Amino acid sequence: MKDSGLYIIAELSANHNNDFDLAVKTIEAMAKTGADAVKIQTYTADSMTIDVKDENNPYFQPKDSGLWKGYRLYDLYTEASMPYEWQPKLKKISEDLGMEFFSSPFDIDAVEFLETMDVPIYKIASFEITDIPLIKHAASKNKPMIISTGLADMEDIELAVNACREVGNNDITLLKCTSQYPATVEDANLISIPELKKRFGVKVGVSDHTMGSTVPVVAVSLGAKVIEKHFILDRSLGGADSAFSMEPDEFAAMVTAAREAEKAIGEVVFEVTEPNKLRRRSLFVVQDIKQGDVFTEDNIRSIRPGHGLAPKYYDTLIGKTASRDLKRGAPLSINDIKH
Repeated sequence: MKDSGLYIIAELSANHNNDFDLAVKTIEAMAKTGADAVKIQTYTADSMTIDVKDENNPYFQPKDSGLWKGYRLYDLYTEASMPYEWQPKLKKISEDLGMEFFSSPFDIDAVEFLETMDVPIYKIASFEITDIPLIKHAASKNKPMIISTGLADMEDIELAVNACREVGNNDITLLKCTSQYPATVEDANLISIPELKKRFGVKVGVSDHTMGSTVPVVAVSLGAKVIEKHFILDRSLGGADSAFSMEPDEFAAMVTAAREAEKAIGEVVFEVTEPNKLRRRSLFVVQDIKQGDVFTEDNIRSIRPGHGLAPKYYDTLIGKTASRDLKRGAPLSINDIKH
């Protein structure tokens, strides 16, 4: 991950729809948008939950509302998971296209699998921020840690950050995240970004589930160095994450807007170049003046360009006398005043 500058992550998530060729085409499209990295998710249904079909058990029933209405957790994760055997192949494809490739592991076995691939970063999803053993295990690999905070209060975030630091890993980025799918701009609360940076002394960013570029652009203006957005070739393909994923043209526009926002922030500068100083007002002679004449409101004025004395000397000059003849259109200098 870059030490400085904006780092933009295209999240593949479940948008492969269990089709390897679709996953490849999606990654190829990501590269064309200017994304820095591809992120996937490494889990199986069994690493996320258990398969319970008992109608009398209230905890594993199909969801009765929301984006995944009608799905049991086990069935949702079975459909959305990416086969492990794809992942090394997709990593090579991504790297050949100039992008980093890494993943969100959801259990310790997933971390160990990703270690065999030598992924450069670990990302902890919002839903896993309280899984301190998982965080410690991933952080112990001494690679940058990115942690989403969408389902965390301040105590949860503190525990997660401390878990990384306890195993000697201080390369931590916290992402402000609204865990709604899709999320609304009104619930983004991006003012939290500088607070996270100040309170924990870490890098910050945003994991965004809104459909536009507004949230990433504002996040960059508030100090975000990482942007993560879900990416899909075409929302009409459907799938578990399609409703809150950006299509290639949308993602590319977001990348452009975010990088322009980064450039626009620039640095703290309060100075004027010499060429620009000449574009400002200054004091000029507007009527011919003879040596010994008095400077008045009629014969000197503050006008453009900026070749004469600064206008701040105007009141001081009024009533003084000229040391030499001055023609209309001459810029005034300190040597034109009789002392």
